[in-house]
Amino acid sequence: MTIDQTVMKTRTPAITRRAALAGAGALAMPHIARAADKLTVKFDFLPWGLHAAMHLANVKGWFTDAGLEVVAEDGRGSANTLQLVNAGQFDVGQIQVGLLSQAAAGGSTLKAFAGFMRATDISAIVPKDSSITKVADVRGKTLVCFAASPWMPFVDLWLKAGGLTRDEVTLMLVDPSALFGTYIAGRADVLLTPEGAGLPFTMKGRPSRAILASDAGIFFPSYGLVATNAVLATKKEAFARLVKVQQHAWAYLADGHLDEGVAAMQAQRPDAKLDPDMMREQTKICLTLFDTPNTKGKPVGWQSEADWEACIATQLAAGVVKPGLKPTDFFTNELIA
Repeated sequence: MTIDQTVMKTRTPAITRRAALAGAGALAMPHIARAADKLTVKFDFLPWGLHAAMHLANVKGWFTDAGLEVVAEDGRGSANTLQLVNAGQFDVGQIQVGLLSQAAAGGSTLKAFAGFMRATDISAIVPKDSSITKVADVRGKTLVCFAASPWMPFVDLWLKAGGLTRDEVTLMLVDPSALFGTYIAGRADVLLTPEGAGLPFTMKGRPSRAILASDAGIFFPSYGLVATNAVLATKKEAFARLVKVQQHAWAYLADGHLDEGVAAMQAQRPDAKLDPDMMREQTKICLTLFDTPNTKGKPVGWQSEADWEACIATQLAAGVVKPGLKPTDFFTNELIA
C-alpha cells in the first residue's frame, strides 16, 4: 500500500475516540504525597512528533500528579540511545524496539515494557508523482540512507522481495543530518526512513508518499519504551505510573488535541525552532501506526508475541540474528493496564 499526502490527512488514527475517552480517565488516581520519583528518559532523536506525548505530560503536569519527575533528553538515533540505556546512563529509552533482538548478541539486557507504534514504520519515501509503486520499480534508482539507520539490516532483503540486488541500485550513505536535505534536493530518488518521521519533512520541499516495508514482508516493531531488566525490577512501580500517564497522553492527542501536543514540544524545546505543521503531521502519522492486526482492541502499550515472532523471522531472513531467540526475552506486558 502506498500513502500520499491526501490519504495521510484522512487516515483514521489507530486509537479510536472510544479508546481516547476511556484513556481520559487514566489519571484518576490520588495525588501521591511524597517526593517525586525521578526518571531519566533518552529519546531516539531530535524533536519530532513521537515525542509529543512525553512533552505534553510534562507541560500539563500529569507526571507531577502521578508522583514522577521525568527528565527527557534528545538523542542521536535509536541505536545510540539503546547503548546508553544499556550502559545505565538513563533509566528509560524511547526507541524503535525491534532493535532489541538484534542487540541481544552484543550483550544488551534491555526489554520493551510499552509499545506505542506497534506497526512497522520503516518505509521508502518517493516523490508523489514518481512511477515507483513497489520494490521492483527502484531498479537503477538512487536510494539514500545513513549507516546506523534501522533500515540498513533489511535493505538486501527488501530488494530481494522485488527481484533485485544491491548491484542494481545506487545506495548512497550520508550523515543523518544530511539525509532529508539530500532527498529534497533531488540527489536521490528514494529516501529510506521511518514514515512518521520522514514523510512530513518532504511536505514543503518535495511532496512525497510512502511505500511501507511491511508490504514487502518486513516486520519490525516500531517505537516504545525500553529499560534494562535490572532497572525494570527496581523501578517497576514508577514505570507503571509512567506508562499510565503516556497512555493518557496518547489518548488525549488522538481525541483532537494535536495542536496542544505541538505547543508542548515547542515549549519544551524552545531553541529547536520546530515547524508546527511538520510536528502535527508527524504526530498524526504516528497515531495511524499504533495498531497491528494482533493488537487491535488491546490497551496502548500492549505488545503482541506474534508481532515479535514476525520481527525475529524477518531478522533471521536478513541474517542479522541467530536462531533460538524467544520473543518474550524482549518485551513484557506486565506494566500495561
